[in-house]
Amino acid sequence: MSGHNKWAKIARKKGVSDAKRGAMFTKVGNLISIAASKGGDPDANFQLRLAIEKAREINMPKDNIDRSIKRGTGEGNDGKVFEEVSYEVFGPAGSAFIAHAVTDNRNRTITDIKTILNKTGGNLGASGSVMWMFENKGLIIIPIEQLANKNTDEIELNLIDAGADNIEKSDEEWEIYTAPEKLQETNKAITAMGLNPKESTLTCLAKEQVKISDPSIQTKIENLYNALDEIGDINNVYTNAEW
Repeated sequence: MSGHNKWAKIARKKGVSDAKRGAMFTKVGNLISIAASKGGDPDANFQLRLAIEKAREINMPKDNIDRSIKRGTGEGNDGKVFEEVSYEVFGPAGSAFIAHAVTDNRNRTITDIKTILNKTGGNLGASGSVMWMFENKGLIIIPIEQLANKNTDEIELNLIDAGADNIEKSDEEWEIYTAPEKLQETNKAITAMGLNPKESTLTCLAKEQVKISDPSIQTKIENLYNALDEIGDINNVYTNAEW
């Protein structure tokens, strides 16, 4: 999963920088709205709670969060109807990308994606052409400092009992992967142990990474990744590229 970790960390760092711009608020606001369309109570709607947590991570004002929830539940309806769409892309040297969008206008989104691909050399794939290379996962991140002076062996066993499929450890954090349906249960187990996750989210992992060693190809892939990620309707981009 090291390839995923590289891009996940780039995305998280980039998210902090993007928080200075209104574009990031718009992206997360749309995510909140589509989650709220399934119920406006975050205590009863885990997807909404995750979206609100993302908003808080980027210091999105409470008024913006509340407006996004009301828009999703229909209380503040501005006539826009949002939907979730995934786009599958082939990049250089056998690399593949999935771009998850929340959009109120598919034509605009696909036009923006095609414009990027024309500039960067990627190709749009048919439905299912890339998706089979990835699997959906829950991801929970615990900062390493929270584990200081704790019985980490016991914590690891409790996490596995709660539904963790894999735990990746570094000097900075633990990354805990679960089946999507086990994310909420595992998250509850973590908080019950007195830990406060830095992030809880649904993510997409490549089943196998494509190793890229040519620096020029690496640059092309990174440019394609960043260009897709900067499209206003795109919330997350995943790739199987690794180096």
